[in-house]
Amino acid sequence: MLTSEITKENLNKMVIRFYTKILNDNVVGPFFIEKLGDDLNNDTWKPHIILLTNFWASIALGDQNYRGNPLAPHLELEGLRRESFDQWLKLFFETLDSIYEPRTADMFKQRSTIIAGNFMRNLRIA
Repeated sequence: MLTSEITKENLNKMVIRFYTKILNDNVVGPFFIEKLGDDLNNDTWKPHIILLTNFWASIALGDQNYRGNPLAPHLELEGLRRESFDQWLKLFFETLDSIYEPRTADMFKQRSTIIAGNFMRNLRIA
């Protein structure tokens, strides 16, 4: 059942569901597997899942627990292309549509599209 309510719990569910898709994707999965491994339950992914949940909670709920620079880790990645971001967005949108009602999902879609555009601009990806 889709929800319009945004909670820290369903944000965590969204992050886990999304990164499960990511790890199974041939386009973007390798970037994450190289840095974090292929198991969301390992000691590297666990804090990352919390960080990402807090990131989206800061955007959607005004939560103050996010501490980080979302662009910084991407500066270290080689081989990122527009197609990488397009695939990330595609998988993210699919995940949003499986959890949130359209109006709520659209808010995240708009925000993530802006973020992806900013990342590509800062990474000088055409």
